[in-house]
Amino acid sequence: MSHDAPTPLSISCIAALRVGIVAARFNPTLVDALVHRATLKLTEAGLKSDAIEVVRVPGSHEVPWAAQELAATGRFQAVIALGVLIAGDTNHHEMVGDAVANALIRISLQTRVPVINGVIVVNTRAQAEARTTGEIDRGSEFASAALEMAALKQSLS
Repeated sequence: MSHDAPTPLSISCIAALRVGIVAARFNPTLVDALVHRATLKLTEAGLKSDAIEVVRVPGSHEVPWAAQELAATGRFQAVIALGVLIAGDTNHHEMVGDAVANALIRISLQTRVPVINGVIVVNTRAQAEARTTGEIDRGSEFASAALEMAALKQSLS
């Protein structure tokens, strides 16, 4: 992942937006930090707490199903998918990461609701911590992307 994130845009239609967040329960400390930072960014941007719905699932592999269900409700202008996959003795984390990424793109295109892929795939716990609880604030970046895409969707509709 790049350290050169785009500067968040100013969005004028924040009050009309609702954002769903699907978060894995696996690697709870790390994923909880992503949820916290994303939610904080959304509320700092002007979303009311009742405009944010968080749904928890067992692991990252289950995230796409719940993201699809949220997107299909028509209640959300964007969905953020959160999880953390850390390498073990096999490449299982890469296989799950690829499957999740492909599913999230398909869901976004089929439902016409922006789905932000916030499932972090890393080689070490230190890399995961740097991106979730450390200086690399991916949770806020995912929230900013969701707001920007939701606003774009509204402007194009």
